[in-house]
Order: sequence, then structure tokens, then C-alpha cells
Amino acid sequence: MNIKILIAALLTMLVSCINAQSQKSVEDKKVLVVYYSYSGNTREIANQIKALTGSDIFEIVPEKAYPSDYNVCVDQAKQEINANYRPSLKTKIENIEQYDVICIGSPNWWSTIAPPVATFLTNYNLEGIIIAPFITHGGGGLAHCITDIEKLCPKATVLDGLGVSGRSVKSAKSNVEKWLRTSKIMK
Repeated sequence: MNIKILIAALLTMLVSCINAQSQKSVEDKKVLVVYYSYSGNTREIANQIKALTGSDIFEIVPEKAYPSDYNVCVDQAKQEINANYRPSLKTKIENIEQYDVICIGSPNWWSTIAPPVATFLTNYNLEGIIIAPFITHGGGGLAHCITDIEKLCPKATVLDGLGVSGRSVKSAKSNVEKWLRTSKIMK
């Protein structure tokens, strides 16, 4: 009889410990900010996130840079997105498994993420990772960016995204901070 009570007590403690661990907030996890920026807008938001969270930061750099002429870049991006093209990347993260949360930043190109970001997301095993997307845009908002990230990372947890207009990136810090708090990435 005493053994049954002891076993029941031990099982209750074990279940409590497991529940406490599974309820660990995003705030207690190691965060990495990853971004691709064509014009500098996404870089600005990435740096704001880094400053607010103290997290590590990583820039996605394609092997072949996009054309500096905006219209030529837009045309190339449209072709790449329509062809589901994944450009090769110059940069790589070692030991990505050390991170629990990845804040992933991209410009909104043709209602989705930029191809270098798609390459990044498909190059790594992100199973069990929490992904917090932030998207800069010229008026298109988040469009399909979040659902496209979910499709590329079906075994990750994708949080609600942050959309920031390119015109307001310099003054977006309070919105970035609110998003980080709402997403429980920071207190």
C-alpha cells in the first residue's frame, strides 16, 4: 500500500516536471535573428530585434547578388518565385540546433518571401524550432508570407508575423517591441 502511494506521488511529480518544461515560455529560449535584406529595410528591423532581445544575428547572403536596378530586381524576383527557384547562399549557420527560436526576416516580394529566405528555410532541419517571421513591404503587408513559411517548415511552430512598411522602418521600434512581447520572445 505504501509503495502504491509512493509510486503515485513520484508519477505526479514527474508529470508536473514534464508539464513545467513543456510550458517553458519563448522568453527562456535561445533566439537567433536571421534576415535577407535587399534595400536595407529588413536589416533595420533585424537590428532592432537584436537590440531589444540581445539575440545573435545572421544575414542571408545569396551567392549572386540581386541587380541594383530596382525594376530589374523586381522582374528577376518574379521569375524566380514563379519557377520556385532557390538561389545558392554564400553564408551558412553552423550549429543551428543550438537555437530554439528563429526570427526570420524577409522583404515581401510578389506576396511571398524572397527566394534567398526560402532557400535558407529549406536548407536546415527546423523541426521543433519556433519561427517568428517579420516582413518588410511597400504596401503588400504580410500577404502569403506566413503561410508560405508554414509550408516550407511543416514541423516548425510558426508564430504570428510582424509586417512593417518600408516607409516606417526607422520609427518601428515600438511596434517591433510590442510584437516581441506578444510573441513572448521578450518580457
